[in-house]
Amino acid sequence: MVARRAFVALSLAATVLSLGALAACGQKPAASSSTSDTLTVAATAIPHAEVLEFIKPKLAEQGLKIEIKVFNDYVQPNTQVAEKRIDVSYFQTLPYLETFNRDKGTNLIAIKGVHIEPIGAYSARYKSIAELPQGATVAIPNDASTEGRALLLLSRNNVITLKDPANPLSSLKDIAANPKGLKFKELEGATLPRVLNQVDLAIINTNYALDAKLNPSKDALLIEDSKSPYVNYLVGRPDNKDDPRVQKLAAALTTPEVAAFMAQKYQGAVVPAF
Repeated sequence: MVARRAFVALSLAATVLSLGALAACGQKPAASSSTSDTLTVAATAIPHAEVLEFIKPKLAEQGLKIEIKVFNDYVQPNTQVAEKRIDVSYFQTLPYLETFNRDKGTNLIAIKGVHIEPIGAYSARYKSIAELPQGATVAIPNDASTEGRALLLLSRNNVITLKDPANPLSSLKDIAANPKGLKFKELEGATLPRVLNQVDLAIINTNYALDAKLNPSKDALLIEDSKSPYVNYLVGRPDNKDDPRVQKLAAALTTPEVAAFMAQKYQGAVVPAF
């Protein structure tokens, strides 16, 4: 009898251990799936989110799901990547990234250059830069790197003269000559299309111009050429820059298929940088 009770006890213990092991085995793939099969990506709507939507099905075929988080500003995407609430971002140039890291104390990493969006100068009042009157009001982006980019565009087209025409972080205090006496208004980049009717000229990032239904190749009075150094990068952190999921995304963003998509959809407003 004692032997029988011992046998039953051992059998029950073995059953409990077996069920525990099965439960553990059943839970492990679910946890792995949530971390290894999905990547969150911060992006602005146009063209970044559109490019990501284009490659999304191909990545799904490769076993990688991407969740695209769309933002309409340039601060929150980087902030959330730095805080590890989002894995990577795709919206910014290297000068902007360097300035953000310096000013915010972050250590975000440029992973892969994808495309160039030539910045342009637009006007609802004039058909050419030559028509700009004395004392015209010019709206420019207020973040340091894009403000410098806007001033370089004006400098290269002889509208103003800068102390150092090669400095990508030039500011208003670096203007050496302003023959037309232009008055500058520094505004958040996303708001510039909305004030186009209120100023004489606005220098607008292509993603915001496209979002406002402007055609950079036709509507811009001035536009950067294809040699622009302002490449838009896929950006991550030191802890995930070598993550296979991130590298798979980087590879998918720089294929001939993506180059063809950009050429067909954006007609020169978005230029592959690979």
